[in-house]
Amino acid sequence: MDKHRVMILGTGPAGLTAAIYAARANLEPLVVEGAEPGGQLTTTTEVENFPGFPEGVMGPELMENMRQQAERFGAKFLTGLATSAKLDQRPFRVTVDDDEEFEADALIISTGASAKWLGISGEAEMMGRGVSSCATCDGFFFRGKPVIVVGGGDSAMEEATFLTKFATEVTIVHRRDTLRASKVMQDRAKANPKIKWALDTEPVAVEANEKTVTGLRVRDNASGEERVLAADGVFVAIGHRPNTEFLENQLQVDKVGYIVTKEPSSATSVEGVFACGDVMDPVYRQAVTAAGSGCKAALDVEKFLEASVTHDTSAATA
Repeated sequence: MDKHRVMILGTGPAGLTAAIYAARANLEPLVVEGAEPGGQLTTTTEVENFPGFPEGVMGPELMENMRQQAERFGAKFLTGLATSAKLDQRPFRVTVDDDEEFEADALIISTGASAKWLGISGEAEMMGRGVSSCATCDGFFFRGKPVIVVGGGDSAMEEATFLTKFATEVTIVHRRDTLRASKVMQDRAKANPKIKWALDTEPVAVEANEKTVTGLRVRDNASGEERVLAADGVFVAIGHRPNTEFLENQLQVDKVGYIVTKEPSSATSVEGVFACGDVMDPVYRQAVTAAGSGCKAALDVEKFLEASVTHDTSAATA
């Protein structure tokens, strides 16, 4: 069984930043790539709000650069998905692809959160070409254009309100005739003259030409009639699911499943296990905040391992 000082699970901005810092500290981290190497940024096109790129940068290019930077300092990458972990004692044990088992003195979990999708025709095909799950990431590209937001919760109201800064019109599509959002969020959206409503309406398919989205086909639940709402962008805002199932309730998580950390650190409820990125952040979910939390996790791991060595040395000489 392979033994490592540090294992990092996930390769989004948080995991790769943690890998860069841990590798520069000579911890030789083993990084498990996960189901989506590079994280959600690999599914987007141009990223204009990551510091240091005045002309913007393509999402896949940014993540590949971060990976190469980590490799330069000695991080090792393993293709696969962490499918289970044993956190009841150190060294921790992590199983990859239900097959190989690895040991680690410290663990950084940066497995992210997956956007929930509608599963309708055209959605996957047009992802990054008019279909998005992040208004703050992609809203700027729809300046002066009509867009659609699908969802009825607080996230949908927040996304729609944000998009009114750029879009000419934002239509909220929700399959029920009532919203799940809090009253204050509903009131804010309803008071915005740029927001239109298509309630009790079921999304059927994303309409598109060869290059981009042209609208959303919907079905009226009362009449069963279908129609196309014209739009240049469709934002799906029906929530995210933190990728924590493989932990099997061994760490403290909130009611949704996000890992709870001991602020201001990245420490979790299990000593020696740290979390960063979207797997512990249900609020900001930005590449730059994920990268910052990855830095914190690596620094916390370094201090933890130094303290562990000191403790072990003291115990041996006692």
